[in-house]
Amino acid sequence: MTATQEARELALVAANAAADKLASDVIVLDVSDQLVITDCFVIAAAANERQVGAIVDHVEEKMRGAGTKPVRREGAREGRWVLLDFVDVVVHVQHKEERDFYALERLWKDCPRIEFTPAGVPEEDAAR
Repeated sequence: MTATQEARELALVAANAAADKLASDVIVLDVSDQLVITDCFVIAAAANERQVGAIVDHVEEKMRGAGTKPVRREGAREGRWVLLDFVDVVVHVQHKEERDFYALERLWKDCPRIEFTPAGVPEEDAAR
């Protein structure tokens, strides 16, 4: 089973919101075949705790604009790895060190990536 169209669209809203705040290495994974509790993961990295917070706040704002709000928010106090659970979409915003150490994309390597190019960024720039 693949992620629902609605989940894919919401995941792209979250990914674009993260990219708006200059998150690095933003990826979107369809985890629906591996997990029954959610359809998509959005994974993004930030250079410092302040940027993690800014990305998280912006993702929440954009997702509320898309008609959804998180049912769970974890890790915001520490600012090293924040998880936002929107039920069908789970957003992980990690400090660069945590992103490198935990390598979630490696853990979920069997899950297909959902094509994502940040809005307003030419594809050749997004590939860098």
